[in-house]
Amino acid sequence: MMKNISARFSQLFLRTALSVTMLSAVADRLGLWAKAYSSWGDMDTFIIYTRKLTFFLPEVLSTLAAYIATGLELLLPLMLMLGYKVRIAAYGSSLLLALFAISMTIALGPKAPLDYSVWIGSAAAFLLATQHEYSK
Repeated sequence: MMKNISARFSQLFLRTALSVTMLSAVADRLGLWAKAYSSWGDMDTFIIYTRKLTFFLPEVLSTLAAYIATGLELLLPLMLMLGYKVRIAAYGSSLLLALFAISMTIALGPKAPLDYSVWIGSAAAFLLATQHEYSK
């Protein structure tokens, strides 16, 4: 019984941590964080940052990638928080974070994704995706 409670809490904690982290990034892009705590502050600045990370893409695709990433970073954590299609949301989160980490590594070097724990987030989401059952 104790193992089950511990596993359920760990899973809920992981789902919440992934969700809040991703939703915080979206809130930053929408200007919902105070300037003192903000990395981008608005969508235009995030698009410029995305262009830096996706320098190998044409500008229109880079801009599209910024909007797609934002949409997925809103949808996937909401699915995780609600316990809806958790496996799909966790695999999607893992893939999205892995692509972000790879892009950061290519554009900025290996230190940036390590400093921002992007690889850890991707691995955590992958671990969540491989669970046999999900707690509500």
